[in-house]
Amino acid sequence: MKNFRLALVSLVLCLILAPWGYATQVDLKILYVNDFHGFAEPYKPSGSDAPLGGIAYLAGAVDRARGKQPSLLLSAGDMIQGNPWANLFRGKSSIDVMNAMRFDAMVVGNHEFDFGPKVLKERTAQARFPLLGANVKGSAALKPYVIKNFQGVRIAIIGVVTQETAVTTHPRNVAGLTFSTPESAVKKYLPELKRRADIVIVLSHCGFQADKELATKVPGIDVIVGGHSHTKILQPELVGQTIIVQAWEHAKVLGVLNLKIKDGKVAGFDGELQEISPAAGAPNSQVQEIVARYERQVDSLLQRAIGETQVDLDGEHVRTGETNLGDFVADVMRQTAGAEAALIDGGTIRTGIPQGKITVKDVYAMLPFDNYLVAISLTGAQLKAALEHGVARLEERSRSFPQVSGLTFTYSRSAPAGFRVKDITVGGQPLDAQKEYVVATNDYLVAGGDGYTVLGEALKSGSDFTNLGGTLTSSKLAYNDPGAWLRDVVINTIQTRKTIAPKTDGRIKAVD
Repeated sequence: MKNFRLALVSLVLCLILAPWGYATQVDLKILYVNDFHGFAEPYKPSGSDAPLGGIAYLAGAVDRARGKQPSLLLSAGDMIQGNPWANLFRGKSSIDVMNAMRFDAMVVGNHEFDFGPKVLKERTAQARFPLLGANVKGSAALKPYVIKNFQGVRIAIIGVVTQETAVTTHPRNVAGLTFSTPESAVKKYLPELKRRADIVIVLSHCGFQADKELATKVPGIDVIVGGHSHTKILQPELVGQTIIVQAWEHAKVLGVLNLKIKDGKVAGFDGELQEISPAAGAPNSQVQEIVARYERQVDSLLQRAIGETQVDLDGEHVRTGETNLGDFVADVMRQTAGAEAALIDGGTIRTGIPQGKITVKDVYAMLPFDNYLVAISLTGAQLKAALEHGVARLEERSRSFPQVSGLTFTYSRSAPAGFRVKDITVGGQPLDAQKEYVVATNDYLVAGGDGYTVLGEALKSGSDFTNLGGTLTSSKLAYNDPGAWLRDVVINTIQTRKTIAPKTDGRIKAVD
């Protein structure tokens, strides 16, 4: 009996200790993507001679990279919104692909909220992997973190999204939600994660600069897999003891980070970005079939030609300066609303259109958001404040950079934020700070989107202001058509004109 007990104790000890002994060294491969935005098909980016991307080709690369080695497939957010292939199905197509690719976890990006809470809940239920948001309060659908076990090594994955989400989507989409700082959320959960896991990975949809600051302020993070800034980090960067990676955008690369884990700690690492293209390897056939099935539905709806452009429409530089496409969209808004001027954030325009035929699909990709046209009365001082906000973050290529119509202005790059805008004209006349002007914009900006709070404040100053269920009324409201999305207004204009050839005309000029 004594020998039996000794044998039993030995067996139990072996069962407890063997996995840890086996896991004294584990090689873990982390595969990662970010900012897919529904770009399912390969396309030629500006300056490229060959098509890049294609989610089926990315899936094929994932299959080859996985091999027999322990691996994680992670997404750092902005997966379900952007291109019509995703937008027309409210992101269902993206999640179908991600399920087929067997993702392990995803942090919500700010654009995961763009279809509203009901759709986000549906996408979360559809996903066969957890959607994370440790700094999002008020959503039962999102988990703060998940823990995976590989050969006895416990990996904690916690997700955080930029706190600016509250102003980068329409306020109705985040009603009832609050966003704490990523730093405070990680600090809150880190002690718990350190008790329950060996390695801590932060999935961050906050941007590369914010990730570096997080690594500096919160020691104890092993890896940050980032998104939001669309940064192409060719080699993993080390900030303190934290490894930071990010994989550009639109499935044009697959991020690969190899971790050597010894005794529960990172003992070494290396990594790369693998370029994805039809020439780089075979696609995953299952994902290719899913892409094709949704693409057929998209094509039947959106391939209808509506006109043509005699010049390339520049949607790439709308966050840094005046472009012909920015001018065109702003002109359409001003003319449709019968306004004296128009102002729109560059971030509303998501892509350009090459010279030639214009389809409905092109315009849907260019203006993917469900925003409608409004016009409000602004004093000259309020209009100047809006323009100041638009050029306050030049160094960041901020989406708030304005595209305008009916007005001109100059700005100084060297002046401090808030004091950059110089000469302003409206209708060819110098701006009068006391005069009221009717300015066309969209419901997103008058709700305070992209930080344009001055527009919302102007609207709220109207004697009969209400905003019930997203329906605006105010004595300051000069035009309001919630029944037509801005992209449909643009489509109708192109159909009417048949041919367009917009040029820039010096509406926005940097003076130093």
